[in-house]
Order: sequence, then C-alpha cells, then structure tokens
Amino acid sequence: MASSILTASIIGLDARPVTVEADISNGLPALVLVGLPDAAVQEARERAKSAIKHSINDFPKTRVTVNLAPADVKKVGTPFDLPISLVILAEHGTIKPESLNGLLVAGELSLDGSLRPVHGALSFALLAKELGMKQLILPTENGPEAALVEGIEVRTANHLRDIIKSLKGKFDLPIAESVTLIESPIIHPDFAAVRGQAQAKRALEVAAAGGHNILLQGPPGSGKTLLARSYPSILPRLTLDEILEVTRIHSVAGLLAKQSIVRERPFRAPHHSASGISLVGGGTIPRPGEISLAHRGVLFLDEFLEFPRDVLETLRQPLEDGSVTVSRAAGAVTFPARFSLIGAMNPCPCGFATDPDRQCVCPPLHLTRYQKKLSGPLLDRIDLFLEVPKLPTQDLTQHLESEPSAVIRERVERARVIQRQRLAEAKLQTNAEMTSEQVRRFITLTKEAQVLLKHAIERYQLSGRSYFRLLKVGQTIADLANLKEVQAEHIAEALSYRQG
Repeated sequence: MASSILTASIIGLDARPVTVEADISNGLPALVLVGLPDAAVQEARERAKSAIKHSINDFPKTRVTVNLAPADVKKVGTPFDLPISLVILAEHGTIKPESLNGLLVAGELSLDGSLRPVHGALSFALLAKELGMKQLILPTENGPEAALVEGIEVRTANHLRDIIKSLKGKFDLPIAESVTLIESPIIHPDFAAVRGQAQAKRALEVAAAGGHNILLQGPPGSGKTLLARSYPSILPRLTLDEILEVTRIHSVAGLLAKQSIVRERPFRAPHHSASGISLVGGGTIPRPGEISLAHRGVLFLDEFLEFPRDVLETLRQPLEDGSVTVSRAAGAVTFPARFSLIGAMNPCPCGFATDPDRQCVCPPLHLTRYQKKLSGPLLDRIDLFLEVPKLPTQDLTQHLESEPSAVIRERVERARVIQRQRLAEAKLQTNAEMTSEQVRRFITLTKEAQVLLKHAIERYQLSGRSYFRLLKVGQTIADLANLKEVQAEHIAEALSYRQG
C-alpha cells in the first residue's frame, strides 16, 4: 500500500488540500512526479533526492512514483518539497507510514536538507485548523506567522533530519510561538509637519474616520503628496482580525520579511506606469495586485491622471464591492480589496491652472483630453474632492505649531468605535462599507438635514450612488462630533467636499 501525507496548494488566498502519495516498484532508478505539477514542483525531484541523501545517506535505488492528488488541481510552488521527501522515506521504510497520519506539512528543501520558508503559511494553518489536523509542520521562519491561528499546534524545523528524528519518536520539534502584537512605531510623516492646509487636514480626518475615498487637486508643490503620505499616521491601529487578513495577503504574495507580521495598515503607492494587472492582480496563477495588498489600508495614486484611463477604470468594481475577482481558464479567484483610495492630481497638464502666481499654458484641446481621463462612473465612486491651494509665503515660512497626528488619530479611533458598534449586526467596520439598504437602515437625519439634502439633490443633480455616498460622509462627520443623528451642518460640510 502506498504511503501518503497531507499538504496543500495555494490557490488565490486559500490553501487547497493535496494528498501526496508515494509508491516504490521494481524498475530502473527514477523519481517520477504525476498529478499536474508545475515546473517548480517538478524540480522538487532533484531537491528531494539530494536532501534525503544528506539526511540518511541513502536514496531508494529503484523506481519511485509520487502522485499529487487530486490530479486535476494545478500544483504550484516549492511547499511540496518536504511532503514529497517524507512519503518517499515512509515508503522506503526509514519512518513508519502511520507516523504521517494527522499531519499537514509544507516546506522548501535545500540540497543539504535544510528547510527554507514558504509563502502562505497563514493559509496552511487555517486549512489545518479547518481539517482538524493534530499538527502542522513548517520551516522555522514560518512558525510565528502560522502560530497566529489559535487551535492548531504548529511545529517547526530547520532540517529534514530533525523531522525524521521526530517522526521516529527520538526528538520533539519545537512548538512555534506567535509574536507579540505590540504597536509598531509610526513611520509615516506626522501631520504636525504639514504647514497650513487646515481644510485638507479636516477632509483627510473625515476620510480616515469613515474609510472614504478622496481626490486631492492642486498645483505642484502645494503639499498633496505630503498630505497623502501623512494620512496613515491618523488611521486607527489594525485589529487582530485585520492583522490576520492583511498578513495572509502579504504572505501569499511573498512580501513578508523573516518572522514578520503586518502590524500597521498597508500604504501602497504604485508608479503611474503600473499596468492594470499589477493593480487588480492576475497572472497565469492569479496573485494579489496592489489593490489587494492595500486591503484595510491606503492605495495612493500620485499623478492620478498620468495613469492610463483603462488602468483607472479597473478600479471601478473593486471600489464598489471591496473585492476583485480574477478569472482565468482554470477558474476564478477572489481577492479582498477594501482600501481607501487617495488620488493626487494637477489641475492641468502644466499644473498651473489654479496657481495664482503662474499662468497656465495648456491648449484647450490638451486640457480637455487631460480631464477626460476621469470618467463619470469613476468620479461617482470618490467621496471627497478637495482643492489644495498653493501655500501663501507667510504660512510657508512661519513656524506655527500644528495639530499632531496622535491627537487626530484619537478622534478617528473614537469615530471608528461608534461605527463598529452601530454596524456590528451587519459585521461592517466603517461607514464607507455600507450598502444603500444599510444606509437607509442605520442612518437617521434630522428634518433640517432632510430638507437640505433634498435641495442638494435637485440643484446638483446627484446620482443615486452620489446621494448614498453623501449620506455616508455626513454620518462620518456626525460620528466625529459624537452625535447620533446627522445634522444639517454635517450634510453641508459633506456637500462642500463634492465636486463642484
């Protein structure tokens, strides 16, 4: 009877169970892999041969067939090195086949048998817990990440030889311990470093409190980029559930440093030459794109209108749904994409259309072509539009004290607590996540606010989407003021952030 062990293949963000079977038969010495392995898995043959030789000084001098089941699922990457080696050793008689029962293992092998970390350790741990496995064995570097999942025993090893001794009962592999989730220092610029721009700071505070999207427009040097890069410093800390979500995405993408956990909200700022696939994700084997890597954080698109129009249009559906589905011939994969979009743009190609001290030199045709890059449906998905004017010389040269990010963050966190309590039944985090039905259910307006809102709809010809986004921004402003009902002044402030 063939020996077998359980491992997994990462598809999207999920680990799909894969059974690795081995059978030794008479014939010319060979190691054959079947079961739809990709090139990296095929190369595991040579890594497994060398690692086994360096671990037990021997390798079966006969025909070895290894099957990866189910055979119709593509097997990708290097996590199969370790399970392939272990089933060969079990079939060879080096370890007992029954010792592999109840285990889920993954790991890349060096030629000398030492273990290297793999991508997606958190997904392996979640699968092990779901399947009720008694143990998960991973390389040492993956231990702290996998140990974030409670209810599963994560054992770690540095060498194949250690695992063999453990399965023979001669050695106990160490149990991985999760890292302490202490607050990491803020690495982004502080709002205190931003001179002037009080209105812009207020708008960013509203955006941070409700998770809204914002577009900053102004001449070069007005402070748009500095404001955007300071924005993460006023966002609330990640909760444990959010840490698991974000860490899982970065782990699958291979962006986690050694023994690293994502402790602060992501801030992704791709260059305007980025392709649509790099933003939304994709590839032959779908991988997370920038919008998924920005999940629960910020996607900052500087020089917003320098991005190709078709690339900007790919943001429409993720901004609405908070997720993106990448479809390929082999199937569809859904990645989370609940991020706050910050766009920064000049008012025209030369940048000086709104600069009081410089004259715009853009021909009308170039200006029209520039502005047409922003479609109506995309603009409809942006909650706050803000003009960032050029700073007066007095504001630029005076050393006036400005409100620090820590003080603003306290107000943002209080508003977020109010939102989580109000939206707990719907399992939402922020006002921006509400659907139109949930807006009707959870938002209450005073009579004065209702009258003002009705006039605003008629005057500005607001679309249905703009109407509900206006309500959500108004509710966020009310939350910052710690008021249960949305007042007329809250709607008025929300209207001031709409595009004229």
